[in-house]
Amino acid sequence: MAVFVLGLAAACCLGFGFVLQQRAAQRAPLADFLSFRLLLDLLRMPEWVLGIALMVGGQVLGALALAHGEVSLVEPLTATNLLFAMALSRRLTGQPLGRSGWGGVGLLAAGVTAFIVAGRPSGGGAAAGPLRHWLLFGLVVGIALLLTALGRRLRPTLEATVLALAAGLLYGLQDALTRICGQIVDDHGATELFVHWQPYVIVAIGLTGLLLVQSAFETAPLRSSLPALTAAQPLAGIACGVGFLGDRLRVTTEALTWQTAGLAAIVAGIVLLGRHPAMPEGPCAQRDPKPSLARRGHLMRH
Repeated sequence: MAVFVLGLAAACCLGFGFVLQQRAAQRAPLADFLSFRLLLDLLRMPEWVLGIALMVGGQVLGALALAHGEVSLVEPLTATNLLFAMALSRRLTGQPLGRSGWGGVGLLAAGVTAFIVAGRPSGGGAAAGPLRHWLLFGLVVGIALLLTALGRRLRPTLEATVLALAAGLLYGLQDALTRICGQIVDDHGATELFVHWQPYVIVAIGLTGLLLVQSAFETAPLRSSLPALTAAQPLAGIACGVGFLGDRLRVTTEALTWQTAGLAAIVAGIVLLGRHPAMPEGPCAQRDPKPSLARRGHLMRH
């Protein structure tokens, strides 16, 4: 029960934080796109700072959930952050949920329930050896890098989606590494963390993911980025949990069928909610595309 409460509380903080961050990031200068100067500019905006504080709170709650539960259990719970983002966006816009909104809510809730009930995520499996560990690690990071490079060649709305996908993959990997850090603390104490590489990589991934997310929020409306971010993170986290952390899922034909259906329902629900009119458009939707093209050319030259 503690894992469920912590996971949902983390999702609430993350959802509220993402909405506040996007509302601030859409006012940032486009010249700072994919530059750490963007984060310095955003630090001057109280709304963004509050959004970051909520996101950090969500990550701390998520880390506590990971300390007591498997990645394959926590990730579907934190994927419900879009429900909380929708609730805040609906409050800000006054837009009713309607058929598509309620459909998205139902699909997301049913998908999370189906995956957890059918899969029965548990720990205790044998952790993978170094080869599989580093292969999965490199695969996730490599795909994120390719998506980032690809995104810079696309129009703004697709660019935001691709950057958010890259950030979601990195955040899923970050969650898996956070689980490893929790195991190190349980086995050897907190001081042992300083002699392992995982905490330092977590910080690097967190900063890189933050830059990708804020650039996506700056480039296009929230509906172009948040669904991709929310869908990619649990998929990457579950893959890492099962792939090298020793998480176990039921593997009967019936269980696998329901798990697949659950994940598909989660993604479909996320897409429906992310495309709902309650998700704020922001003034970036009305920006002239020419500055974006000029900006992209400037970035390519530098």
